[in-house]
Amino acid sequence: MKFAFLTDPLDRIHVAKDSSYAMMREATSRGHNLYSLVQENLVFKKNVVTAFTSPLVLKDHGENWYRLDSGGDMNLCEFDAVLMRKDPPFDMEYIYSTYLLELAEEQGARIVNRPRAIRDFNEKLAIARFADFAPPTLVTRQEHLIRDFLQEHSDIILKPLDGMGGRSVFRLHSTGHNVGVTIETLTHYGRRTIMAQKFLPDIAAGDKRILIIAGKVVPFALARIPKQGEIRGNLAVGGVGKAQALSKRDREIAETLAPQLLEHGLLLVGLDVIGNFLTEINVTSPTGMQEITAQTGFNVAAMMIDALEKLS
Repeated sequence: MKFAFLTDPLDRIHVAKDSSYAMMREATSRGHNLYSLVQENLVFKKNVVTAFTSPLVLKDHGENWYRLDSGGDMNLCEFDAVLMRKDPPFDMEYIYSTYLLELAEEQGARIVNRPRAIRDFNEKLAIARFADFAPPTLVTRQEHLIRDFLQEHSDIILKPLDGMGGRSVFRLHSTGHNVGVTIETLTHYGRRTIMAQKFLPDIAAGDKRILIIAGKVVPFALARIPKQGEIRGNLAVGGVGKAQALSKRDREIAETLAPQLLEHGLLLVGLDVIGNFLTEINVTSPTGMQEITAQTGFNVAAMMIDALEKLS
């Protein structure tokens, strides 16, 4: 099979923890052919969506972990699957890419995850579809509503709707002295919509990443435990990942969402759960595969390649 990976430039990938790399390795071990492309190489020309792609050969695990052979323009229909694994920020260029990928899909290409679903499921706001599992949440750009929410819950989290890796996440207390400036900064003085959530003390035990592949729930979560003095468990800001079996509540949340997410064309999803609450639904480039596999022996990337093979 031929798999194309649309990612950030390969020299930015951290092979020790990157899930795209884990999938590449697993696919290569099975004899599949890999191709690489980046966002700016998507083109609509002569009524067809093409991309400049290069054959990708994996080498060792060090800095020189890959080789790109001579490439050229290819119709995306030529691949058995195109994996959209570009990291956020989810800006207008990201949206334009999903439009082009959706056109390619209409022309017969198989895109994972489906471009329309990536657009429809904002990773923060999508929890509103499953509000019964979510903590108290407010989405607004209006300062007085955020202040009311803060007074109601006393301790809250504020975050932008387009971020990743814990960027620009703030905790506010009702007795704090920087409430106004924090709200002004995050909302750009009322010009940008943000999310507020009740602070969940269970973050001390980890922000759990639960992976769902083709409607099936991976039996282990990666609890990302904040470092000392932090409220964010994200690995990108120093959190420590600890793989653990799913709790009863974890499984309830994941198994309820799984068939609905698959119905929308979301083959790979990462749920974020703190304590008993769903806080995010990650659909762009969910990670955690390598850590779970290393600590439990459960080969998550193999489960993903199994799912891709069944698509053909």
